[in-house]
Amino acid sequence: QVQLVESGGGLVQAGGSLRLSCAASGSTSEINAMGWYRQAPGKQREFVARFTSGGGFRQYADSVKGRFTISRDNAKNTVYLQMNSLKPEDTAVYYCNVYSGLYEYWGQGTQVTVSS
Repeated sequence: QVQLVESGGGLVQAGGSLRLSCAASGSTSEINAMGWYRQAPGKQREFVARFTSGGGFRQYADSVKGRFTISRDNAKNTVYLQMNSLKPEDTAVYYCNVYSGLYEYWGQGTQVTVSS
């Protein structure tokens, strides 16, 4: 089992920045992929960014390329999402996503609201 705790969401004006964190605990030795998804009201959950299996490469959704950066601290089992130049359309609940062995885990979500 892996437990995920997210933090860092909030309210920010357009053009501002936020940094999300997701700390993993439990059976972390088998984690092989970590990333972020988001879900806006009335929409399906969508991919935002992730480290690919093995952690060698970063992938981003086209809508966030050049504005968001995913990073990780392996010693702390934590993945971060630095979000710059935020837009109102980035407003959503952001979820941490982890694969550990054959299992997929989700965090509880953290709200990000960008005002215009």
